[in-house]
Amino acid sequence: MCGITGIFDLREQRPIDRDTLGRINDMQWHRGPDEAGLYLEPGLGFGHRRLSIIDIAAGQQPMFNEDGTVAVVFNGEIYNFVDLIPELTALGHTFKTRSDTEAIVHAWEQWGPDCVHHFRGMFAFALWDRRQQVFFLARDRLGVKPLHYAITEDGFLVFGSELKTLTAWPGFRRDLLDEAVEDYFAYGYVPEPRTIYKSAFKLSPGYRLLIRRGYPIPAPERYWDVPFAPLPAMRIEDAQHEFIERLREAVKIRMVAEVPLGAFLSGGVDSSAVVAMMAGLTELPVKTCSIAFANPKYDESAYARAVAERYRTEHHVNTVASDDISLVDELARLYDEPYADSSAMPTYRVCQLARKDVTVALSGDGGDENFIGYRRYRFHGMEERMRRVLPYGLRHPLFGLLGRVYPKADWAPRVFRAKTTFESLARDSVAGYFHGVSLLSDAQRASLFHPAFSKRLSGYNAVEVLRGHDARSPTDDLYGQVQYLDFKTYLVGDILTKVDRASMAHALEVRVPFLDHKLVEWVSGLPSSFKIQGGEGKYMLKKSLEPHLPHDIMYRRKMGFSIPVAEWFRGPLKERLHAALTSPRMTDSGFFEPARLKNLFDAHVSGARDYSASLWALLMFEAFLRQNEGR
Repeated sequence: MCGITGIFDLREQRPIDRDTLGRINDMQWHRGPDEAGLYLEPGLGFGHRRLSIIDIAAGQQPMFNEDGTVAVVFNGEIYNFVDLIPELTALGHTFKTRSDTEAIVHAWEQWGPDCVHHFRGMFAFALWDRRQQVFFLARDRLGVKPLHYAITEDGFLVFGSELKTLTAWPGFRRDLLDEAVEDYFAYGYVPEPRTIYKSAFKLSPGYRLLIRRGYPIPAPERYWDVPFAPLPAMRIEDAQHEFIERLREAVKIRMVAEVPLGAFLSGGVDSSAVVAMMAGLTELPVKTCSIAFANPKYDESAYARAVAERYRTEHHVNTVASDDISLVDELARLYDEPYADSSAMPTYRVCQLARKDVTVALSGDGGDENFIGYRRYRFHGMEERMRRVLPYGLRHPLFGLLGRVYPKADWAPRVFRAKTTFESLARDSVAGYFHGVSLLSDAQRASLFHPAFSKRLSGYNAVEVLRGHDARSPTDDLYGQVQYLDFKTYLVGDILTKVDRASMAHALEVRVPFLDHKLVEWVSGLPSSFKIQGGEGKYMLKKSLEPHLPHDIMYRRKMGFSIPVAEWFRGPLKERLHAALTSPRMTDSGFFEPARLKNLFDAHVSGARDYSASLWALLMFEAFLRQNEGR
């Protein structure tokens, strides 16, 4: 696990300044505090910060082939490298190390761009082949590891694990992308392949980019997708047994490390499943860590403790105070662009706790996307069944009217909060799902944005992100459709981004068994009826785990990993929030209606409405603008 950065001359072979490359490489010191490596040749510079996990003695980067004509910098882990080394050795390649990085070098020599099909793991890497004059970027299939790049006006491609390495290059233009601002206030993050900047991009999960010096730059190419290809018919009991074997194997290959290893344990089904599998694969106690909250409404630590006691783990708990507001500026620095998931704060704390005892931690992320675990999937299923019965020409006017006249009742029990449902039913499937997951609705964004900014958007709406993915979806299954959309947006843009930045801030490597691509391929081919039954999401997952986990862990109401933001904005964060919303960088930015910012603040602080999600997004946007000014 590491941080990578570099620069490639697209036109000729101009010299790269070593001091500049070294300074920018060290901006990612937190990702790899163990070692630093630089490589320069005319027209190329590679930088690497290393967190030593495998082949500690000989795995330094950049790494080369035998004659030095192929160089690579790599972030991640190739879990099947132990199988690739003898395979490539038999094909005539000579290894100097026992590292997964060298397996990438020789796999490139053997298979070229198709080397990515041979890798099982999480990875982002840049490779230079001097003989062929080819520069190659690749990112893992699910996007566990990040990779950013930009094309400068003077003809260089710069890349890095984190966006800060791009913005630090001399000549990088920091003009904000209007469409990305619209996307951010809809989703709470900037979805791939955009970044907040006009001139920078994320390489999307499952994509590669091959550039020949002196030739036009092609578009990135997709090399993998979640298939949702139906499996041969089987009994659910047989599927349960096979799933446990597949999960156990995915966990096992992620337990290879030459450093202390443990797991996050939230008390939910997914992390508990990972710990249960780990406990069966080692004779030593598994090291586990959890976050407790001083506010019992948000605290799941008792459930985590129950699993820890069952498997006799070496369990560590840290309590987050109800006024732990010190991380706002730190989060803006870590995420480099606006990011509005407030659970980044407890995620940062649990990574901080874990790093005291381990260098590698396994997590349960991905279980909800695989097994229809989010409640919004169930709501979508109910709405979609109605959409398929009632034609759009009938639904749109009927439910559109009901959505307009029905009062918004955030304070009421869910059964009485029908406004959002009516508004969703008046839309088509994709727009309805978008309405349900949006941080701020279309109407809320329209009222928040300054008319001049809305005009600059020229009719662009963030729903187009989902429409673009839906057009390429391999499934029209009722639930598979929105699972696919989440794999492409929420999982990578929110969940994996959150964990990567929070963990690497503490030089902690996080591995994700539920996102093993072979496991994801297999699970995607199971019928939805195996994953959700009688309104119970994760049905097969839970049935599979009944011999391994307490009933109360699996069948309790999902709490999520949240913090009391609404209370903070009426208490310890009130003044900070007011200062942010009234600062000139917000009121004079041209993005917002200042009066609307004031109205949101007043209504929330008075207790009349809960605008905590909108206000947190605005607070983090202001923190980003402040950080961006200081770069």
